Amino acid sequence: MINAIDLELIIAVQNGLPLVSRPYALIAQHLQLTEAAVIQHLQELKQQGLIKRLGVIVNHRQLGYQANAMVVFNIPDSEVSLIGKKISQFDFINLCYRRPRHEDIWPFNLFCMIHGKTRDTVLQQLKNLIQECELDAYAHDILFSQRCFKQRGALYKNTRLKIQQKE
Repeated sequence: MINAIDLELIIAVQNGLPLVSRPYALIAQHLQLTEAAVIQHLQELKQQGLIKRLGVIVNHRQLGYQANAMVVFNIPDSEVSLIGKKISQFDFINLCYRRPRHEDIWPFNLFCMIHGKTRDTVLQQLKNLIQECELDAYAHDILFSQRCFKQRGALYKNTRLKIQQKE
């Protein structure tokens, strides 16, 4: 169960933090709370699993990263966790996660994202990754982005949250 203050806080942060030096203080001002209370409530919401994480969404294209590729691998299930951990240690890997295969359509189960300023840079990074992690034996494909979609975090709908009224 979530209380009204926590619901207001979730709504306040779901579209991103204000771009000011002290975003939690500004949110606190709008919610008539202290900055410390806002931070405490967010920590509690995270501990309860109501907020999974707070993170940054970077517009990599505006930073000059024009060559962006999702690299997909077909890794044996018994090795995918270990290999995924190895892959995720590389600085140029932005995301690394496992997904179920769809055998007749899509045989890949390990996905990683590489952002680079040029296509050649991304291809060289992939070559290094394959060599360093000894991935030569595994089928893979590289899917370069053709366009950029709007990136955003999760939205929480009021109707799905039960509000606990203050007494």
